[in-house]
Amino acid sequence: MLYGRAAEQARLAGLLAEARAGRSGALLLRGEAGIGKTALLDWLAGTAAAQAHGDAKSEGRELRVLRVTGVEPEADLAFGGLVQLLWPVQDRLNSLPEPQADALRAILGTGREQRGPDRFLTGLAVLTVLADLAENGPLLCLVDDAQWLDRATAEALLFAARRLAAEGVAIVLAGREDDGFTAPGIPELTLPRLDFEDSSRLLADRGRAPALHSQIITESAGNPLALIEFDAARSDQPHQHAPLPVADRVSSTFRARIGGLPERTRLMMLIAAAEGRGDLPLLLRASELLGVGLGDLAEAERTGLLYVMDGTVTFRHPLIASATYQSAVLARRIAVHRALAEAATDPDCRARHLLAVATGPDQEAALELAAAAGRARGRTAYAAASGLFGQAARLTTDPRQRASWLAEAAALALAAGHAAQADRLAQEADELTGDPAARARIASVRAAVAFELGDRDEAAHGLLARLGNAAPNATPPEASGLLRTAAAYGWLAGDADAVRTAAARLAADEGAADPLVEGLARLCEDDAEHGLPLLTRFLERRTGASGPRDTDEQAVRMLALTCGLLLGDDEAALGLASAEVRRCRSQGLIGELPYALDVLAQAQLLAGRHRDAEAAVTEAEEIARDTGMRRRLVGLGAVRARMAAIEGDARRVRELADATPPALRTGVDCALVLLDLGLGDFGSALSRLDPPPPGPDRYTWLSLSTAADQIEAAVRLGQPERAEEALRHCESWARATTAPWAQAVALRCRALIDDRPEPYAQALHLHEKGGRPFERARTELLYGEWLRRARRPNEARNVLRSALAGFELLRAEPWMRRTAAELRAAGERRVAARVPAENLIDRLTPQELQVVRLARGGSSSREIAAQLFLSRRTVEHHLYKAYPKLGVGSRRELALLDLG
Repeated sequence: MLYGRAAEQARLAGLLAEARAGRSGALLLRGEAGIGKTALLDWLAGTAAAQAHGDAKSEGRELRVLRVTGVEPEADLAFGGLVQLLWPVQDRLNSLPEPQADALRAILGTGREQRGPDRFLTGLAVLTVLADLAENGPLLCLVDDAQWLDRATAEALLFAARRLAAEGVAIVLAGREDDGFTAPGIPELTLPRLDFEDSSRLLADRGRAPALHSQIITESAGNPLALIEFDAARSDQPHQHAPLPVADRVSSTFRARIGGLPERTRLMMLIAAAEGRGDLPLLLRASELLGVGLGDLAEAERTGLLYVMDGTVTFRHPLIASATYQSAVLARRIAVHRALAEAATDPDCRARHLLAVATGPDQEAALELAAAAGRARGRTAYAAASGLFGQAARLTTDPRQRASWLAEAAALALAAGHAAQADRLAQEADELTGDPAARARIASVRAAVAFELGDRDEAAHGLLARLGNAAPNATPPEASGLLRTAAAYGWLAGDADAVRTAAARLAADEGAADPLVEGLARLCEDDAEHGLPLLTRFLERRTGASGPRDTDEQAVRMLALTCGLLLGDDEAALGLASAEVRRCRSQGLIGELPYALDVLAQAQLLAGRHRDAEAAVTEAEEIARDTGMRRRLVGLGAVRARMAAIEGDARRVRELADATPPALRTGVDCALVLLDLGLGDFGSALSRLDPPPPGPDRYTWLSLSTAADQIEAAVRLGQPERAEEALRHCESWARATTAPWAQAVALRCRALIDDRPEPYAQALHLHEKGGRPFERARTELLYGEWLRRARRPNEARNVLRSALAGFELLRAEPWMRRTAAELRAAGERRVAARVPAENLIDRLTPQELQVVRLARGGSSSREIAAQLFLSRRTVEHHLYKAYPKLGVGSRRELALLDLG
């Protein structure tokens, strides 16, 4: 019987009803200890079981319930919660895609210990398992005491919960208020305390006289557990009004009740509380070593403090376990943990108890903890592995080992997304070692932390400072890699000095120039003639390989993906980004996918494939949000801003500008320049951005286009002298690249400045070779304007018609209006600037478009699900919604459509 929870029960019943209707959902119950979270989960499980029984009789369908409870002593045990949840359904692993199955087998101990490098692959595997289980009927997952889940389990469950949609899965989590557990993107429901009326009903049903209700209710403050326990203790321990929080007073009540039990019972309860999982065989082995046994739990069972069932010892409430443990003196707790360590057969469990035994340096415990950390790292439980290596470092008696383990803990904390913790651990390790190789690794971690936190200048200079004073023959073998990384950080930060310093040092160390770093250094000197060919050579090596190499530092990999755009080789950029996206999808590298999708979207945008670019950015945003990489979200606005600028959506461009931090505003500011130009605000277009000085900012993926925008603005203002520097940059960059579109844009700019037709004609000839359709339409518009002014209307109309068609395909409304006006001025009688008839793909949402493209290419729903990190049911839901929009009814008909 629940009291005062009608609204909460209705909310949970609705969630279950949605699951039965094939729609997924999640909810987080929050509240203080004793507020009734577990009681609500029990009620929901009972309701689901009753419905499952009815379904089985009437339809043969099964409503399945999976349940996991966080255990405080296991909060640092990698994937302990996931093992508890999935152990009963491990037979379903055989149906998963191989990388996902391998990930879960490693966790469950039924496969290889090592698995892939992406910590989010587990979440994808959990998503697939839950969706597969829901194929035979709705699935209910209950997660109690979520605040004590190990971080790896919590990440996996939350990733799955955020990406469920149309599977029929309901996930309900329960966690304490203000206890460190967060679930961004999951709806929350906070449980209030009971009012006086509901509290009185509870006490009356327990047989308490109404005259005593008021005092008990006041003492308990409406906390259900406190009401029950204070009522039970009323006869022999009357409570006074006390300043302690309710949970503390409840714990005090439990300690008093435990203190009245026989000593052997208290010892047996302490063994159970220290063990935490309720593993009865382990408890019995440990209790034998301490001279007690199962019979000594009888009194605790009789008083309702715990119960033994199905080989598990379970405390009635976690506060009872905490009170049991806290009531024991330190010497008794150490003795219990020592017995548990000796009795444990699981090495990770043994390591946990050895840690509890250690009161000072202990090399045996340190080695066991380090081994456990290695196992956690192999299962990509990076947060748990970091904590274990840190604990091992504090117990070891070997100073060198301490520094090494702290450095590893720092690297793993960074991999887990905990940058501040990684920096603290790396700093601590740095102070303990003089080993060049170890310090190189520490420097790499600290630079990566700075980069992740947005301090890109510090990322580059931190590495250079570490390596700057050492003689070439004294640098560690890792120095070359660190110098490349420093150059990449410097370039991404717009710090030309850092790039130059790294290039000079690398050339001195290796005796030859590195093509990537030397190419970047040349561009910092505005020497595109020599810099771009070096980058072309670097890109050719990358394109010839099977994808970016896993040994590269993250910054170098990021830079490699953008090299094609920097060179103006949009086709190579599109191919490289597409290959990287495929690699991330096939290997389940979810954490790396958002950046690859962002670069892919940039290449698609420049190719005029706006809907595909929108779909890629949407997916990148969703994955970054679902994996907790929220800092990555702010850098994804440049593509959306440029699309909006082309289409003349001023409000959208300005919204994106306002939401983007100044350090990441370059791409959005370039979009504002384009918007100003399209709307005829030439003064703002010219003055909004100063020409970047020689260095990285001059060679971004939009640098040439923005320079061309400002050249046009200067000419239209009648101030061509303000365009001289931008024109010089355009022409030198175009000469050094082999991209026809880039040479065409440079010729267009020269034609504007010189007011001559020949460069326009040459530019249009180059545009015929393909690339950047928006730039081609702009060249045609400007040439058409020149021809009209030169009183060559027939030629002008031909060119302007082509420009209008190009702008219409891109939905570039400001440019369509300008072109239509020019056509009318050139004598065209019937001109209507209009967005073309709706394209088929315009009817689809970004995710529907992705699903439809893959389905049209022959991929099965399961294959599409694995690639897009969705469930099969969600994929089929998207297809079900897309078919009517496209006017088809099957995959066979879909294959006949032209989707552009």
